[in-house]
Amino acid sequence: MKPQAFTTTVIGSMPKRPWLFTSATAIDGRRDHFAVAGSWSLTAEQLKLAQDDATRVVIREQERAGIDIVSDGEQRRKNYVTHLTAAMAGFDYENFEVRTIRAGRSTVKVGRCVGPIEHRAPILVEDLRFAIAESDRPVRVTLPGPMTVVDSTADTYYHDEKAMAFAWADAINKEARLLDALGPAVIQFDEPVFSRYPEKTAEWGIAALDRCLDGLRCTTAVHVCYGYPQPGKERPVRDTYPAILAELDRSKADQLALEFEGPGLDPRHLMACKSKTVLFGCVFNSDDTFETPEHVARRLLAAAEVLGRAHSGGARLRPRDDVAAACGRETPYHG
Repeated sequence: MKPQAFTTTVIGSMPKRPWLFTSATAIDGRRDHFAVAGSWSLTAEQLKLAQDDATRVVIREQERAGIDIVSDGEQRRKNYVTHLTAAMAGFDYENFEVRTIRAGRSTVKVGRCVGPIEHRAPILVEDLRFAIAESDRPVRVTLPGPMTVVDSTADTYYHDEKAMAFAWADAINKEARLLDALGPAVIQFDEPVFSRYPEKTAEWGIAALDRCLDGLRCTTAVHVCYGYPQPGKERPVRDTYPAILAELDRSKADQLALEFEGPGLDPRHLMACKSKTVLFGCVFNSDDTFETPEHVARRLLAAAEVLGRAHSGGARLRPRDDVAAACGRETPYHG
């Protein structure tokens, strides 16, 4: 039987060109991600045209690289969280608050939750429509998950993390249903903070994620990572996969998009993924040295061997269904 290639995809975000966007500086002298975030280099109609062009560029780059499932590179978003939260009712991005996030990794300015979180109008519908029209390949679209939103904002209204998380889940589910109607290949929820808070993940994080997925017909995914390295800042990698992967396997998500290459995690952790398609993160986006094809192949085959044992019936592995390689280099901030 002829061998099948692994399906390849990107996690979501791609680098923005300096002619499009300039990052802001945070209170610690590094990048400001969850407050102002940065500024667009153009205004009004020029900006829309430039974002269209930037989206076309990153889609073509993915196609030339042989990526099977592409994204719009989030070229219209200053930040993967604030683009969505600022568009919902209940958030204030004019009066920031300083808080420590990511289990103590960063102290930053963040927007505030000041009222009931409600979905007011479509946010990403036209973005997804544009991406689908621009490529003949399947398209994935990404949304911030509840626990990550809670950890990236200051709650001055609910005063309860779980209550705020479920309010976000209900609101973002309305957006996800609008996107689902357009026929994307995958709707993905980004939950990098699952790796930082395994206890909360088990207590209410998975349930809030499942609320986000309610009623969706397309393939769904959740992305977990350890955040990206930043100059002068520690990137603590607490190996929480043994604790959270079993929880994720019980979630309603179809796919688990998991970072492995950067922290050098052992593929044997995937033994806990008995029922899910795994997007195995085998390209580290923050290293100047590119992985060789041989290195990527070794990592993928090691993961495939583990999943072959983990899945029921274990001996047979269907590469395009059971394992996907997250091979795109993306540089959002998910830390």
